[in-house]
Amino acid sequence: MGLFSFLTREIAVDLGTSNTLIIHNDKVVVEEPSIVALERASGKIIAIGKQAMMMHGKTHENIKTIRPLRDGVIADFQAAEAMIREMIKMIDKKKPIFPPSLKMVICIPSGITEVEERAVRDSCEQAGAKDVRLIHEPMAAAIGIGIDVLEPTGNIVIDIGGGTSEIAVISLGGIVSNKSIRIAGDEFNHDIEEYMRKQHNILIGERTAERIKITVGAAMTEIDDPPPDLAVHGRDMMTGIPREISVSYAEIAQALDKSISKIEAAVLNALEMTPPELAADIYQTGIYMAGGGSLLKGLDKRIAMKTKLPVHLAEDPLRAIVRGTSIALKNFDKFPFLIK
Repeated sequence: MGLFSFLTREIAVDLGTSNTLIIHNDKVVVEEPSIVALERASGKIIAIGKQAMMMHGKTHENIKTIRPLRDGVIADFQAAEAMIREMIKMIDKKKPIFPPSLKMVICIPSGITEVEERAVRDSCEQAGAKDVRLIHEPMAAAIGIGIDVLEPTGNIVIDIGGGTSEIAVISLGGIVSNKSIRIAGDEFNHDIEEYMRKQHNILIGERTAERIKITVGAAMTEIDDPPPDLAVHGRDMMTGIPREISVSYAEIAQALDKSISKIEAAVLNALEMTPPELAADIYQTGIYMAGGGSLLKGLDKRIAMKTKLPVHLAEDPLRAIVRGTSIALKNFDKFPFLIK
């Protein structure tokens, strides 16, 4: 620790499509939805995170809510920069006299383009970061799960987030083969909204779809310990009057079936591209799953049935990626896979 080390702050950031998590001093200090509420006329930020999420879908013409990230990448540069800056401010309860310079490791999807990568880096630099390194999400997930990524052993990691599902085969501190598809939590929400509209003639919003997914979402029609039916409120498409219906987990499994099949196909595709020696390792180690989407009831079982491989769910799937990013931050100059 140098004399002026207090002027440098090290933070690990999981900048997700749905949620942003920040770790500082080994603690998760920020865990907020990735959303910003703005005043339309002036562009002034009214709220971010949980407060902005409460406004989502309920705003009048003077306020708009923006999700700055879509499909794992920055869709609105200014909103993303403002959101990162405000979330960094949340770390300190008291305002420091001298704002510290930031050293940051931030995770990005593995299928990202150079332009999208540049946008993430620029947003962080504009928000006050002096030193920014990037790490691919499946790599961060593997480290967070507790896999020794530098070993000459093959491991396959599936990270299902809000915007993208990443499947990567990792060995010797690098990604050997990967598949990144833009089907994940947001697409599941969209499927639920569509199903409600077609099957029940009822319109629901994004937040209601998210609640249905979390409460009764399932990947299979037969699961252990099924959740009770959920009462859902929305607008009747025929009469325009609000009404209530009851939905079961089996209905939601039916609604999500097509999207989950695409994730299964991507997993099989990643396994097909795996070199034979690493495939032999994967047969022994199985598949590791992380990310919020992996919490969908029965998804691990469904992937195990499809691949005939053991599937291990991370201990804390939502935080595995940010914890891995935090470990990478501590080994800033040692890990070869941190993108400078």
